[in-house]
Amino acid sequence: MDAQVEKPKKHFKLRMPGAFVILFILTIVAVAATWMVPAGSYSKLSYSHSSLQVTNPHGKVTTVPSTQKELDKLGVKINIKQFTSGGITAPVSIPNTYQRLKQRPASIGAVPTSMVEGTIEAVDIMVFILVLGGLIGVVKASGAFESGLLALTKKTKGHEFLLIFFVAVLMVLGGTLCGIEEEAVAFYPILVPIFIAMGYDSIVSVGAIFLASSIGTCFSTINPFSVVIASNAAGIDFTQGLTERIIGCIVAAGFVITYLHWYSKKVKADPKFSYSYDDREEFNSMWEIAPTGEDGKSKFTTRKKLILILFVITFPLMVWGVMSQGWWFPTMAASFLSFAIIIMFLTATGKNGLGETGVVDAFVKGASSLVGVSLIIGLARGINLVLNNGKISDTMLEYSSTLVAHMSGPMFIIVMLLIFFLLGFIVPSSSGLAVLSMPILAPLADTVNIPRYVVVTAYQFGQYAMLFLAPTGLVMATLQMLNMKYSHWLRFVWPVVVFVLVFGGALLVTEVLIN
Repeated sequence: MDAQVEKPKKHFKLRMPGAFVILFILTIVAVAATWMVPAGSYSKLSYSHSSLQVTNPHGKVTTVPSTQKELDKLGVKINIKQFTSGGITAPVSIPNTYQRLKQRPASIGAVPTSMVEGTIEAVDIMVFILVLGGLIGVVKASGAFESGLLALTKKTKGHEFLLIFFVAVLMVLGGTLCGIEEEAVAFYPILVPIFIAMGYDSIVSVGAIFLASSIGTCFSTINPFSVVIASNAAGIDFTQGLTERIIGCIVAAGFVITYLHWYSKKVKADPKFSYSYDDREEFNSMWEIAPTGEDGKSKFTTRKKLILILFVITFPLMVWGVMSQGWWFPTMAASFLSFAIIIMFLTATGKNGLGETGVVDAFVKGASSLVGVSLIIGLARGINLVLNNGKISDTMLEYSSTLVAHMSGPMFIIVMLLIFFLLGFIVPSSSGLAVLSMPILAPLADTVNIPRYVVVTAYQFGQYAMLFLAPTGLVMATLQMLNMKYSHWLRFVWPVVVFVLVFGGALLVTEVLIN
């Protein structure tokens, strides 16, 4: 008999669907959940026109005086000044008011409807992203990126990780101080081409920007959109537990930067080690800006230097506006558009100018490249709309509060951490989850004789451990922007999720035992 040629074994390889398919599937799951999970709601408290308004689970609105006495009668342990000063703007859940409601199952028609309504609701950030894309398109067309990159790579040769280190540190600081996450998408276009030129991959790009900013937000110290609003809703001052949060943030930042250094070093030494090596060519073709030498086209002229300076200025200006002026996406979009107009003028004019048609086409092309990212954000919002319209989010919150009753302190806080981990998938908004859950769950700390700030810390750790993974959050938009597979991201980020849950859980138990 002839020797049989041994055929190579075929290994099963799990292929994750793309971002749009994942969100479509989750929308269907959310619709199905409205049929299975009992509907229910707490009464909600809001401040409007100098008075407090109580909306019961059936939608009936009652107006009461905006006094501390009325809040105490309602069992809402929040200082009235938090409402009157504008510190709390979203409706707050009122403890002990949960009622079962008639089931509100969503129809199959809710799938496309929620996608459209979610997109409409997310229009502010979508416009911001489209303007950002247009700005980037013009800067690329000017040749300023190409020339600046050539100059930068020469100066950083041999010290490439220093840039990743400084970017990660700045992102951690931005996260812990002001929750800069959604705004961080603005940094990819300026930093990703640099990371590619230094020999790194898409994982490093997301790690240095999204992961670092998210770990900072996870260990928020004075972030007004997370720890401050959660503390207000819990009826405590946000400075309680600040020392522990600072220590936690330093340790977490050290862990993430060390992890990035290990991974970056491996990829630098062997590109095939990259978790996203399969998509390397496609990723590089999308983001790489290949310098062509010191000819007239790539020469770093004064005009190009001015264009890059104007482009870079937009980012610290955005951070300043968010932190000190209360800017939100419409204002940030207007700021970016203002700089885009100036850069378009500089690019259109001059000896090698592109002219009016050239810069307008570049702006449109740049904006169109980020349409997919914008739609991802809208589709993720649609999932939350299905859950809210089905009135099942409050039911899950009520079940959670019942679960932790009468537990010992350490067990209570660990279960609370896991509850917030699960709730983070349902309510990915940090401020949204804070005002919905804190008035209900924070008072439970009193029953086991631990400070309420420990529950606030558990909320931060739990929700953000989930938001590293949850397609309902910012993850899918980030991955879509860099054309990265969700499976590649999971492979990289799971050790960070384990770290947050284990280290965060140990820190929480320590706080409980000390107090």
